[in-house]
Amino acid sequence: MVFGGIVTSPRSSLSTQQALELARVYLENASRANDADIVLVLCHDTEVSLSQAKRSAKHSDNQIERKKIGTVYIQLGKVLDNQGHSKEAQTSYKKAEKLGVHVQDHNQEYPGGDSIVDPVECTLNTTADITIVDPSPFPLTRRQKQTIGIVTLPQHVFPRNMRPPTIDFNPPEPDSRLNDTHQLAYCLALLQTSHETDDDDILDPAARNWLQVIKTEQDEQERLKSLATDVIRAFKRDELKDAKAVTEVVCLSSVLDNNDFRYLTKEFYSGIDQSGLLDIHQLEGLAQLIQGAAPGYLDSDDLVKILGLLSTRLADTHQQSTGHLYKLTLAVSHVLDAMADTGVKGLDREKIHEPLSMYLDGLKGSSDSYLVYQAAYAYQALMCVPDDETLWQATLRRTGKVVQGISGLVSAVKGLDLNGFIDGLKDIQQGVAGVSGVVEFVKSTYEGASSLATGGKGFLDCLKEGLTFNRKCAWYSALRGADTLIRDGQFAEFRKLVCGAPCRLDAAFQWGVCQRLGDIAANLKLDIETRQGAIAFLGEMYRDDDGWGNQSTVKQWILSILIQFSSGSGGEKQLVGALLHDLEKNGDSAKQRLYRVCCENGPFNHPLRVTMPAIGSPSLLDRVQERPDVEGNLRQLRRQRQKEHGNAVYIPPQGKASLHASDETRFPLMEKVGEFLSSDQTVFLLLGDSGAGKSTFNRELEYQLWQSYKKKSGVIPLHINLPAIEKPEHDMIAKQLRKSEFTEPQIRELKMHRKFILICDGYDESQQTHNLYTSNRLNEHGEWNAKMVISCRSEYLGVDYRDRFQPGDRNNRFELGLFQEAVITQFSIGQVQDYIKQYVSVHRPLWEANEYKKALDMIPSLKELVKNPFLMSLSLEVLPRMVDPGQDLSETHITRVALYDHFIEHWLERGKKRLGEKNLSPQSRAAFESLSDEGFTQNGIDFLKRLSAAIYKEQGGQPIVRYSRYKDENTWKSEFFGREEERQLLREACPLVRSGNQHRFIHRSLLEYGLALAVFDPQDKKELISSDPGLTCRESTRSSSGSDGHDTVEDTSSTDEQELDADNPLSWRSYVDETSLLHFLEERVHQEPMFEQQLLNYIEYSKKDKKWGTAASNAITILVRAGVQFNGADLRGIRIPKADLSCGVFDSARLQGSDLSDVNLCGVWLSQANLSGAGMAGVQFGELPFLKQDSEATTCLYSPDGESLAVGLRSGKVNVYSTSNWEILWSSNGHSKSISSVQYSPDGKQIAIGSVDVTIRLWKVDTGDCQHVLSGHDSPVTHVAYSRQGDRVASACEDGRVVLWDVESGDCLHILIGHTDSIAYLLYSPSSHQIASSSGFALGSSDNTVKLWSFDAEVCCRVLTHNSSVRSVAYSPEGDTIGIGCSDGTVRLWDTATGDCRYIFIGYRSYIYCVAYSPKGRQVASGDLDGNIRLWSTESGECLRTLSGHLEYISILSYSPQGDLLASAGYDKFVRVWDTATGVCCQTLTGHSSSVTNVVFSSKDGQIASSSYDGTVRLWDVGAESSRRVSSGHNGAIRKFRFSPSGNTAVLFGDDNTARIWDIGAKKNRQILQGHTKVVYGVTYSPRGDQIATDSWDNTMRVWDAETGACIRTFPGRAQAVAIVAYSPQGDHLASSDDDNTIRLWDVRSGECLHKLEGHTEYISSVVFSPTGKQIASCSWDMTVRLWDVETGVCSRKLTGHSDWGLQVVYSPLGDYIVSSCIGSAFRVWDVVTGECRHTLDGHIIGMSSRMHSPNRHLIASTGYDWRVRLWDFETGECHNIFIGHSQTVNCVVFSPQDDLVASASDDKTVRLWDVASGQCRGVIRDFPDCVRSIEWVQGSESLRLAGSCQDGSILLWGLIDGGDRYQVRLLWSSMNNALAVTDAIIQDVKELSHVNKKLLKQRGAVGEPVHRFREAGKKLIGTASVLSNLKTPSSKLAEDPVSIGASVEQLRQKFEALVREIENIATVPNRELH
Repeated sequence: MVFGGIVTSPRSSLSTQQALELARVYLENASRANDADIVLVLCHDTEVSLSQAKRSAKHSDNQIERKKIGTVYIQLGKVLDNQGHSKEAQTSYKKAEKLGVHVQDHNQEYPGGDSIVDPVECTLNTTADITIVDPSPFPLTRRQKQTIGIVTLPQHVFPRNMRPPTIDFNPPEPDSRLNDTHQLAYCLALLQTSHETDDDDILDPAARNWLQVIKTEQDEQERLKSLATDVIRAFKRDELKDAKAVTEVVCLSSVLDNNDFRYLTKEFYSGIDQSGLLDIHQLEGLAQLIQGAAPGYLDSDDLVKILGLLSTRLADTHQQSTGHLYKLTLAVSHVLDAMADTGVKGLDREKIHEPLSMYLDGLKGSSDSYLVYQAAYAYQALMCVPDDETLWQATLRRTGKVVQGISGLVSAVKGLDLNGFIDGLKDIQQGVAGVSGVVEFVKSTYEGASSLATGGKGFLDCLKEGLTFNRKCAWYSALRGADTLIRDGQFAEFRKLVCGAPCRLDAAFQWGVCQRLGDIAANLKLDIETRQGAIAFLGEMYRDDDGWGNQSTVKQWILSILIQFSSGSGGEKQLVGALLHDLEKNGDSAKQRLYRVCCENGPFNHPLRVTMPAIGSPSLLDRVQERPDVEGNLRQLRRQRQKEHGNAVYIPPQGKASLHASDETRFPLMEKVGEFLSSDQTVFLLLGDSGAGKSTFNRELEYQLWQSYKKKSGVIPLHINLPAIEKPEHDMIAKQLRKSEFTEPQIRELKMHRKFILICDGYDESQQTHNLYTSNRLNEHGEWNAKMVISCRSEYLGVDYRDRFQPGDRNNRFELGLFQEAVITQFSIGQVQDYIKQYVSVHRPLWEANEYKKALDMIPSLKELVKNPFLMSLSLEVLPRMVDPGQDLSETHITRVALYDHFIEHWLERGKKRLGEKNLSPQSRAAFESLSDEGFTQNGIDFLKRLSAAIYKEQGGQPIVRYSRYKDENTWKSEFFGREEERQLLREACPLVRSGNQHRFIHRSLLEYGLALAVFDPQDKKELISSDPGLTCRESTRSSSGSDGHDTVEDTSSTDEQELDADNPLSWRSYVDETSLLHFLEERVHQEPMFEQQLLNYIEYSKKDKKWGTAASNAITILVRAGVQFNGADLRGIRIPKADLSCGVFDSARLQGSDLSDVNLCGVWLSQANLSGAGMAGVQFGELPFLKQDSEATTCLYSPDGESLAVGLRSGKVNVYSTSNWEILWSSNGHSKSISSVQYSPDGKQIAIGSVDVTIRLWKVDTGDCQHVLSGHDSPVTHVAYSRQGDRVASACEDGRVVLWDVESGDCLHILIGHTDSIAYLLYSPSSHQIASSSGFALGSSDNTVKLWSFDAEVCCRVLTHNSSVRSVAYSPEGDTIGIGCSDGTVRLWDTATGDCRYIFIGYRSYIYCVAYSPKGRQVASGDLDGNIRLWSTESGECLRTLSGHLEYISILSYSPQGDLLASAGYDKFVRVWDTATGVCCQTLTGHSSSVTNVVFSSKDGQIASSSYDGTVRLWDVGAESSRRVSSGHNGAIRKFRFSPSGNTAVLFGDDNTARIWDIGAKKNRQILQGHTKVVYGVTYSPRGDQIATDSWDNTMRVWDAETGACIRTFPGRAQAVAIVAYSPQGDHLASSDDDNTIRLWDVRSGECLHKLEGHTEYISSVVFSPTGKQIASCSWDMTVRLWDVETGVCSRKLTGHSDWGLQVVYSPLGDYIVSSCIGSAFRVWDVVTGECRHTLDGHIIGMSSRMHSPNRHLIASTGYDWRVRLWDFETGECHNIFIGHSQTVNCVVFSPQDDLVASASDDKTVRLWDVASGQCRGVIRDFPDCVRSIEWVQGSESLRLAGSCQDGSILLWGLIDGGDRYQVRLLWSSMNNALAVTDAIIQDVKELSHVNKKLLKQRGAVGEPVHRFREAGKKLIGTASVLSNLKTPSSKLAEDPVSIGASVEQLRQKFEALVREIENIATVPNRELH
């Protein structure tokens, strides 16, 4: 048995102090009580309160509190001893001793009746107590002010307090099914109130034992709590929600946690609010829920919200039954009671307080007596929730007696001190009596009660006289106290309160007492004695007129209750009958007459508050428990996954926001995923390269989530290996759960009730194209509730990859904000070091950590590889076997494929050793020995190759192989997974893992490596040419240390006769998208010439047989990726459909008749290639043709719907294009001068064009007709703008005026005058129906102001004044703010409504040229004069990021429609596209040759259009860059290059801190010079070419062996960076200039610094040795030239005369003269001996940029910024010739070795060849991808060769052939390529080339005419007619051979069908294809 009071007791929320005070109050009352039973009950309550005090004190070490608790335990023992309960007293003493308090310390006696507890200040708040009594005072009636004695009752009426009713408790076993919801409630109540063994004494033994067990079963506690939560959730899903369901959830309300309680409250609220008719059951449930709410569970806002709802329903329910009104009023009463307890104040007077009070007051006119009473009670409760200060509140503040009474009342009710409570009521009554302002106010209440003597009125009328609706009354407080006593079973105290209350004679009080007595009598849960006592109490109130008065309403009410009981069937019927019989004769005749009338009329409809209906069957709990248990399976899954996780090496990875983001922006990936999981986002995409650690991270994430998993309520982490799931696009969660042996009912249970975190690994490996989130319908109604973390290789995805992962439909995904992505970055140096430490600690390898670190530091190629986590693990595994002891690590070169070679060998050898030590069966042992004899490792590799090839061939590369012995015994799978011993041994030795019937490689890259071996195995080729057939094992050198260079195929026509394998995997399918596989094969090309030749053979074979087409496509893709260049190659007739030739080099290649259908040609070099007759259907160039204009393009703009593009020109013309075919729709020629502004109307039907010719013209878009010419300006129009409605156009001009025009009529509406200078910008606000101050348009002017005008343009609303001229203005999308950029370098955001400046963005040092708001208004972008872009937050005002990359000022900024991209352009001619989330430059769009005037995004297809002063509009596909670049091998930009004196090698150096030696003949990267720690700035060959000197920003200079690449010597020690290095002609000395303005002279052999040459005071820009090596000349920015003696280091001459910075100095070939140049236009010739200036050569209009001596003549060439080249005779000083032809700055000029040509390089991307003698241009080398910065003639060849370097870092080598008047130019080699080049490519008769691509190629310089598609169809028709003609002509041969006739007919049928299809296809081609 257990005490039922525990269920409802809210003591668990009390603090230590509060519980201790409560215990003292109970003990104080116990010490005073005379009744032994009452004493025991109070002692019991003391014990419970002390237990709560101990629980609360458990969380602190407050010894003082513990001693206080112990003291009260001693005092409790004393009371129990006095009552004769010594056993219980000893228990109390023992508990005190545990708390450090001993009974001997408290041996004083306490006299009976005296207080045994020290008085304490009561601090219990009204919401944390066991009572719900509000302490607020209420006025008393006149009669209650009288001195009232205590009425006595018979002893049998409530003689004692009742212990809480005991309830049968059958304790459930852990994990067992519960009997009913009551049992669940009792269990949870025990858990809430009894967590310590000290509490066991108050519990039934069964409950005590159950608690002891459950305290150790945390899972069971969680299960019980989850059951309660599930019952509440089941109630929500229950459609009926009948009385039984309401009863069940209310039964749990007192044991729910706060969240569940609020959830249930919300459900009741919603049910009442949303029901059409009033839901009485839910209303009653809500009332009971509020009545029993634990402290803190309902706050003020909750109660106010509920009261508002009930008030509304009360007002709406007037036409329904009075029963409904009563229920609502009762619920209102409970809410108001709770609000009074909570102390809610400030109730909304107008919305709730006043309407509710008026409605309740109106209910007093009801004919239902009980409704009237309940309305009065509710009104009294409402009076306790004041809306503002009233007279009564003022009285309370001023009356000390009242305050004292309230204080006493609060203290007494909280501690159930009945005497104190009654005294408190008396104090209130006396306090009210002393307030004159209140006395009359309450007087009528006591005089208004109608007595029996004056009765005669009806019952209802009398009742209304005794109830008050307009002021507070004391009876409300008394009844609240009575409710508390009844609830706690304190019936003896209840009797005492009722009999002694000062308001005892108040009719309303008595009415409430009668109601409560009736409820007690009707409660069958109470014992019979108590129920009979309630009936007897009613009888005494009826009989005793002296004690209770003779109020007729009360007497009638008592009779009504008794009569109602007499008609029932309960056990009290007999007692009530006897009582009624006795009362019939009671009193005088009037009273007896009242009795008879009541009996005749019958009872009132008294809704006695009996218990709720019984819980239904099946109950909600039954339904919940019918749900299958899933926790056991989840625990098993958790254990399994944690076991599989094991002790793996794990380094927390870093991530970055996108593929284009810089590694500098990386962040901890696990933290980012944690933020995602706690957000509202639903999909997290994790990208990374192969081996980047995605799967490792996913496993760690799953492990950590399982570690923090909470049973029953926790979110379930579910790892899904996508390749292992069949069709994961449908129901993948259920499929994964079935694999983990969950049953179908369990799966349904999880789907309905649980949340998941899906960790989906291997999206790419499963070869998915579906959006798994949407195809699995995650988070839709009735579907799985889940977040998704999904991983995929970066290279697997295309441009629009986000569409595969974003939730929602395509159009709204950006708005939903539910998607996030991150990219795993490569390991940093620190992560590599940490990985090594963990690896050595876990695996105990042969090497120590320091040995690994040394290898990583010394092996150059390894540093880059180990940044990949998987390659890192491979490297650590195999490094000890790859490096020989004593080997020079700096000369070791390790490639990715070499790592895999050694890893596989090592793995197999280790597997062999393991199997050899294993106890094998005889058959297995024999098989093992056989394999070993043949070469176990060799057999293992062959097994791996064959398995990989079979997986690709049979499964398309799907990596999981499912093998079932009986199902797959006769399939290809049995060859690898069958039971034959050798297969089992090889399978066990290979790097495979098995899970059930699924087999896979331990990492997908091993599968790709295996296929790469199947394509080409170097060992197989070696065995073919080996004379030793007994070779059975592979040496570790099977992967040679090859280079990653670039080959050039001169001609592939002479194919090796070696027979190709037709079953090679290259022939099966295209591998163009298999990046990782192609990487392996690329490295094989670098290592194995045989493989390169094999691939070339495939290409050659495709010419003869189309069956080799797939292999040839793969082969040429691999070769292009490997850097093989096909310049001049014979590729006629090759078939390479779908190949990827992007960035390939095919200069002058012969491709006639080749099949290039669907080939990727992005960025390909096809200059001078012959494509005649080639098939080019579906080829992709990644670019669109530009739109050539007849003058400079000043602006361009897309229409709002993206269907057209308008281009304004300087000539005054406007061209409008259709974006569907880019044909001109119409052109306007109305303007006579330049177009300054073009704007589409909002509906796109009209264009407004402003011009410098001072007019504006309005044109119809569809016809090109001019509708109006708007004249009125006196100066050039600068801007035009449409209003939002499109009915007005505003125009601004240079004189500062703005004119407003009517679009329909063309009339001038207003002229706005206010600016004093030219207007820089004009725009309308986004809205046009706002207040005048924010719905006008803004004018930005150079008079430093922006003016905001009202829409009607009559008034200037705001003047926004700035400190400098305004350069740009932009409205926010909502129009509430305006962003303004100024020439002082600030951006200001102004509030358009108030004119206040919200933010000033500071950070620029120069003009702000442009400002733009993002589409959502959260960002502002600004661009400045220096080329910097900053993104600002409009919410915080912070600078989010700075975008750097432009070289000149930014003039245009444009956001994409979604706001994820920002396009920028300006004076540097580039268009750059930025990711606004990361600040990364996604694309740099080159092509313009002059400043860009505008950049705009299309709203339709994601294109960008840019206009330029170069007279073109270029069209770009965003994201359509080529997928890769064939580069030089450098990881950073290439700065420059140097050729060796022989011309056989060249050195390229750049930003990756390395230099690379290239073999020019072999076109291969021969050596990597690695050692500098910062950028290599310069390179110089020694005169003999045997050494290379490099200088770097790391302040060192190094000398390298040009043959081996070894570092010979390092020259350290300088504090400043090395700027220039020069060799002496003999090669024995080096001169270096430093940033400290000095020159150091070094001995090359010894490394000794011979001299430090000091004298220059500014930066030294040039240092050269004289031809004899005895002198050094230097020039400086200090405007001097100095000559130095090499032997002494003394400055022999200081040459002055330049008026600007010195740039360069050179010696004449004989060394007798030097020539120096400066930034100015003149240069000087000096006599070396005398130091005299012989000549001043001045001729360039703008300063010189370069000059060069002729090697054999007295000539010097100079270039200038005037685009010209001048040839001078420096002996005479005369200008020999002027070469004119370049269109931009000439950067470099060089003489040819024969001295007959001069080559000049220019920013116009060309190199020109000039004849020295005639001055004629002999050739132009075009197609340089960027500005040409330097050129150099290359020695060592009979033919002329010229190399040039570009601004983008590319190096191009050209061959020149003298063709007479002109030189023919052919590209020999390119270090990198990423730009499309088709100059002079022949496209004559090319087939199936689209119209757009044809136009593109023709624009870029291709020649010839492709075949028209109709012409092709015509040829086919002629062929078909020929066949038909043959059939019509009699032929003896056909007649004799019927088979031939049939074949001809079939041929004819096929040709006709093909022709029909062809014509059908042509018919569907847009018109643009048919022009």
